[in-house]
Amino acid sequence: MNTPVESFLEYLSLEKQYSKHTVTAYKTDLLSFKDFCETEYDIENLLEVHYPIVRSWVVYLINLGISNRSVNRKGTSLKSFYKYLQKTEQIDNNPLAKFRALKVEKKVQVPFSQREVNDVINSISLKEDFISVRNKLIIEFFYSMGLRRIELINIKESDLNLSENTVKILGKRKKERFAPILESVLETLRKYLILKKQYTILEDVLFITEKGNKIYETLVYRIINSYFSQVSSKVKKSPHILRHSFATHLLNEGADLNSVKELLGHSSLASTQVYTHNSLDAIKKVYNQAHPRSKQKE
Repeated sequence: MNTPVESFLEYLSLEKQYSKHTVTAYKTDLLSFKDFCETEYDIENLLEVHYPIVRSWVVYLINLGISNRSVNRKGTSLKSFYKYLQKTEQIDNNPLAKFRALKVEKKVQVPFSQREVNDVINSISLKEDFISVRNKLIIEFFYSMGLRRIELINIKESDLNLSENTVKILGKRKKERFAPILESVLETLRKYLILKKQYTILEDVLFITEKGNKIYETLVYRIINSYFSQVSSKVKKSPHILRHSFATHLLNEGADLNSVKELLGHSSLASTQVYTHNSLDAIKKVYNQAHPRSKQKE
């Protein structure tokens, strides 16, 4: 018979259809909390936990130097777990009901400029070898479609529709969406598919290594970080910043927020609105330059 933690993780995987990465994160949080309860309170059964234990656990994490953001994430994991126990009538009261997220500083993600993106793409365009063409295509897919890293990794050749110039993307919770392929990206894609044929392909995956294996997360990060380190002095140079740049540049050019939401695969507008900060800066700049009462006009 499954333990409460095991049945909860099974629920997340099978019913909620969370990714393996997300389920593993929940598991880590729950097991570390269970270890705390056993060590500090001699409680092995998580069904016996009450709020004072949760409160002391939060203090314990803070004293360890865990950031407020990380504490909140762990608290969210526990809250979901105990909501599940309530839903399945394993407990009457949720010990996390009184848990309130700690205050965190909002981190403003600084996107790459359009010049930085163009400089990177133009620099790779000079090379025609397999690795260069693949890397260029990866960057163009991120920037032209606003993909998450795992979404790019999981794209299959069978997801491509070259007659419609679209690609099927499998997003969070296995939600599908279709992204358009720009003509310039289509040109790189065709080159890549020709070069790719010389490698042994064991899976129906689009992006592969030189050995013919599916690319992986750390490799994708290294590719983005390496190329953008040559043109940008920004602190963060990651696939997520490229996704962020995609959304910010679209909004700067007047794209509708709802359309950007669909392209990003967000389930709510609230998630998309975090990308409006930098577009507002651009709007303010235009406003100050154009408005007749602007101080800049004096």
